[in-house]
Amino acid sequence: MAQTQVPAAKRMKLEKKPANPVEEDDTPSVFNPKYRVCPYLDTINRNLLDFDFEKLCSISLTRINVYACLVCGKYFQGRGTNTHAYTHSVGEAHHVFLNLHTLRFYCLPDNYEIIDSSLDDIKYVLNPTFTRQEISKLDQLQPKHSRTVDGVLYLPGVVGLNNIKANDYCNVVLHALSHVGPLRDYFLREQSYAHVKRPPGDSMFTLVQRFGELMRKMWNPRNFKAHVSPHEMLQAVVLWSSKRFQITEQGDPIDFLSWFLNTLHRALKGNKQPNSSILYKIFLGEMQIYTRKIPPVELDDTAKAQLLATEEYKDQVEHTNFIYLTCDLPPPPLFTDEFRENIIPQVNLYQLLGKFNGSAEKEYKTYKDNFMKRFEITRLPQFIILYIKRFTKNTFFLEKNPTIVNFPIKNVDFGDILGMRQRDKDVKDTKYNLVANIVHDGDPKKGTYRAHILHKANGQWYEMQDLHVTEILPQMITLTESYIQIYERCADSS
Repeated sequence: MAQTQVPAAKRMKLEKKPANPVEEDDTPSVFNPKYRVCPYLDTINRNLLDFDFEKLCSISLTRINVYACLVCGKYFQGRGTNTHAYTHSVGEAHHVFLNLHTLRFYCLPDNYEIIDSSLDDIKYVLNPTFTRQEISKLDQLQPKHSRTVDGVLYLPGVVGLNNIKANDYCNVVLHALSHVGPLRDYFLREQSYAHVKRPPGDSMFTLVQRFGELMRKMWNPRNFKAHVSPHEMLQAVVLWSSKRFQITEQGDPIDFLSWFLNTLHRALKGNKQPNSSILYKIFLGEMQIYTRKIPPVELDDTAKAQLLATEEYKDQVEHTNFIYLTCDLPPPPLFTDEFRENIIPQVNLYQLLGKFNGSAEKEYKTYKDNFMKRFEITRLPQFIILYIKRFTKNTFFLEKNPTIVNFPIKNVDFGDILGMRQRDKDVKDTKYNLVANIVHDGDPKKGTYRAHILHKANGQWYEMQDLHVTEILPQMITLTESYIQIYERCADSS
């Protein structure tokens, strides 16, 4: 029986492979991609894997289609025959690669996909995920220590952050924010902010994604190492602050904290409304500022009386929001004691909070006029951030105030700084517990920062200074030169 001849044009059409725009690699491969049992899985070296750094090719520095070699830990582009990953696999005999974007494993140079459940731990380290049930238990159950690949025990949420050069001022803020419960819970689930849509071309949302990735890595119970590098997060900070905050120069944690919270708020499409973002929902409080202008000193009593009768010199009331409260320290003594040593003064926290009771006035000077201001809190947020102003600048140099602030760890009553109307209304919601404390040590320009954080699940305090993590007694925290404090409203008082 004679075979029917297929026309040449039709035969070429049948042999033509359909283009697949979804596939990331259109370059020719040695074999057609298909699933196989890979004989090279035992060459994977988990000790060398580090997914904390920027996802770019170590040769071409491109961010497109980057693969990680699971044998040496280096990043390379592509997997086709003319790519850096292919060349590396042939030259070094490293065969197992992971696509850092799709989380799929491949064997090169054969170029087939690897499907194996034993690689799930690597995928989880690259992109940790948390369920609602897991998040709800972070502060309730007794925490379990995790073990790294080299046998080191660590507690999820209490891991060191790598100091690249001089970014300890950022590390302490990130440590503190990672233990603000609602903020941590929000960023542990990527679905919480996945619905936020930014305008085309606006990549500010990258900062939100990087912060979420860092939170998930800091609380990862299956990490390969007992520390995390905030490199990608800090790269986004340098970019979106227009190099205002650097990883190679020391900075001020309060400046970084203020900028970071406001930038995150805008990136999450927040506005001036109190509940427009998770940041304002947690940290935003309200106050009234009473301002009155002071007449010039050189005027006589008659002229002063005439000025005070004008509208310009009457009390002005301004209703405003705040994210943190600035506490002013009393000036340190100028004289030494009988042993010729400097006297380290002490002050009670409630004395500093007296600034916001609505009756204490303080003079503020401008280049032109002088004003008397008093502050009255009208609404306390769920978390109160206190900034203890230790540094003062003058024409010549920067000075540090070494005054020790005495403060209780638990049941700090902020009711006295509420206005009279709010005091009667919110009398049960004014007690707060300390959850984070940032300390400055050393000289004003050459000093370092460390953080004290409370792990709620076990009630233990930890001291965090870059990669160093140690337990600390609560009594020792009150003896430090506190710089920034975060208080949380007591759970049983709401």
